[in-house]
Amino acid sequence: MPRRSRGRLALVGAALAAVTAGLLPGAAAAGPDGRDREHRPSDRGLSAVIRYTEYGVPHILAGSYADLGFGTGWAQAADQVCVLADGFVTVNGERSRHFGASGAPDGSLSSATTNLASDLYFRGVEEAGTVEALLRTPAPAGPSRDLKELMRGWAAGYNAWLRKNRVTDPACAGAGWVRPVTALDVARRGFAVSVLGGQGRAVDGITAARPPAPATATSRTREQDVDPGAAAEAARALFAAENATMGSNAVAFSGATTANGRGLLLGNPHYPWQGGRRFWQSQQTIPGELNVSGASLLGTTVVNIGFNDKVAWSHTVATGVPMNLHQLTLVPGDPTAYLVDGKPERMTAREVTVADRDGAPVPRTQWWTRYGPVTSGLGASLPLPWTSTTAYALNDPNAANLRGSDTALGFARARSTRDVAEALRRTQGLPWVNTVAADSAGHSFFSQAQVLPRITDELAERCSTPLGRVVYPASGVAVLDGSRTACALGSDPDAVQPGVFGPSRMPVLRDAPYAVNSNDSAWLTNAERPLTGYERVFGTLATPRSLRTRGGIEDVAGMAARGRLTVADLQRQQFANRVPAAGLAAADVAAACPAVLPADPEACRVLAAWDRTMDSDSRGALLFDRFWRRFTGSVPVAQQWKVPFSAADPVRTPRGLDTGTAGFAKALADAATELRTAGIALDAPLRDHQFVVRGGERIPVSGGTESLGVWNKTEAVWNAAGGGYVEVAHGTSHVQAVGWDGGRCPVARTLLTYSQSSNPASAHFADQTRLYAGERWVTSRFCEGDILRSPALKVVRVGER
Repeated sequence: MPRRSRGRLALVGAALAAVTAGLLPGAAAAGPDGRDREHRPSDRGLSAVIRYTEYGVPHILAGSYADLGFGTGWAQAADQVCVLADGFVTVNGERSRHFGASGAPDGSLSSATTNLASDLYFRGVEEAGTVEALLRTPAPAGPSRDLKELMRGWAAGYNAWLRKNRVTDPACAGAGWVRPVTALDVARRGFAVSVLGGQGRAVDGITAARPPAPATATSRTREQDVDPGAAAEAARALFAAENATMGSNAVAFSGATTANGRGLLLGNPHYPWQGGRRFWQSQQTIPGELNVSGASLLGTTVVNIGFNDKVAWSHTVATGVPMNLHQLTLVPGDPTAYLVDGKPERMTAREVTVADRDGAPVPRTQWWTRYGPVTSGLGASLPLPWTSTTAYALNDPNAANLRGSDTALGFARARSTRDVAEALRRTQGLPWVNTVAADSAGHSFFSQAQVLPRITDELAERCSTPLGRVVYPASGVAVLDGSRTACALGSDPDAVQPGVFGPSRMPVLRDAPYAVNSNDSAWLTNAERPLTGYERVFGTLATPRSLRTRGGIEDVAGMAARGRLTVADLQRQQFANRVPAAGLAAADVAAACPAVLPADPEACRVLAAWDRTMDSDSRGALLFDRFWRRFTGSVPVAQQWKVPFSAADPVRTPRGLDTGTAGFAKALADAATELRTAGIALDAPLRDHQFVVRGGERIPVSGGTESLGVWNKTEAVWNAAGGGYVEVAHGTSHVQAVGWDGGRCPVARTLLTYSQSSNPASAHFADQTRLYAGERWVTSRFCEGDILRSPALKVVRVGER
């Protein structure tokens, strides 16, 4: 046995001996009858020990990566079996069979609007052997052996939980589609996450693309051209942060700003509150090899956002566009062949068949080219018609990327932000996020290290089609001439796969007093040290920032300037609930109100008295929110402000609300009328009308929308008849505030806003949601002694047999 493996086993043995040597209450490891039959460690096969602490957070202890995967798969199934099973139905292309072809997926694994489109896409991936080929690719271009072992173990752990437990979640109890999975299924789920920003955005278009019917002597095919202006706006909106269902804030502070010279990190990802893109908390430990705590996207085997004893990191959804289009010039008379350097090249027809609920086969043909699949559009708002002369193929470099979890493993093992940068350089696995990190030595770090198509501005200038010349500057979506090999993407020498940017081309900021990102481009990661020199496909330069970005920069720059920062300062920032839109406009609104609403002095009084926060106890917040939604939704940006944007003053401009613009008075009056009609008092506290319901209990939720610019983002579902905002669609999800004090253990506070389990019968269905309502945190138990001292400690030993 290798020395490292013997050492690991010895450390695991020591840890287990401590667990079983009377450190725990006797009942902690026993079943209802006092005997630990179901959870006894197996003599053979994979096994792990799971120590649960407060709020159902599992601390998974294992002797190998396969065993760690086993414990992780088991524990995820215990909390989220129905959501996980639904996702595996998706990646296996079986939604139509179980839920009907016309039904809709939850959107967590692709943009497909129907189960049929989803099935056709994922069954096509399966039949093409795409994921199998990636698994055979040697590292670093392909996944590492450790990652493969994690996936193997995860599948075994999930399956073992299914064998040994009864599903109680009503969402899938007794359902035939809850079935065992394979390591390949786990990898396919990882592939789906990787291509979310590329092929995943175009599933309807890929599965619906059809060559035009041939013209006859008595009929003429009507050619539909793409309107460049409309396409540019549609593409911009498609990739815009204000329209996204995922976003984030993250800030790292260097030791120059902190009380003890060590780094600090606040991570605040904004993700869906329901479905398969939820986070799930855990600690993963292989003694002597790996020890990391944080959050994983459901179905993944690693900690995606987290910390260890030396480093903490978070991610924000990046502005880099991880796909591009190639406009094909078709062979006259043959719409399934295209010209490259004047020579015809045939498309590849992939015949895909899925079964409907009644078992009837539904066949479709997908068309593939050297660049990728032909697509008839990127969503309903951006059609790309396939005519007798033109078709569009989608290039997604992340369709060759199964390395994202290896990047996370590199972070988990890191001892410094330098190691974080090295993991990014070595694995190059992140498809659609930035990385923000801090370490115990006082370093801060930002990198937009994405897997992006190698679209240089020079290439876009030389090879864009007329459509691309309008779409690319507006959106970052390149439309290149597919008829010339001179327009191929090329490769960087430091890239692990062809056709993508290498690490040396990525925007990076090291050791700034603060590094912050709120889903705008890398330009103002630090307002005093702007990042420049990157290609348009990464994002824009010297353009207006969102109110969330502007407010975030104001907040964290002020914190850095004050200095002496601690983890408590990060916690206060998370729940400040300051409304940047109000800082710019509330005084103007209150001043103009008596003139534009002379018959409604109550509305004017409420707006003038509002504290300009979205705290649950804030009165007037709801009125301003409903007004602001109407105003910004009906008045063009250029007409909203008196002082326009200036690249020389990007945080403070635009400003000066134009209360005389058309639409201002109407938006204000309509907001007041809307609330009164719904029976909502204009000065009602936000808590009464922004809440979620869990088990019949109303739990108030603070925070505000993207348009308001609130750091603690809450995109809620409005139902006036139901009492206001009655559910959260997406927003603040897994929050971590992390620092170090010179001891062996990180100082970490966490919060999973929607709680650990989606099962209403679980004790951890809404417990952290109540914490979120009270703006309270979980003190993370990272070190072994802290875990064993937990008053909620429960030890579960799990094995294959």
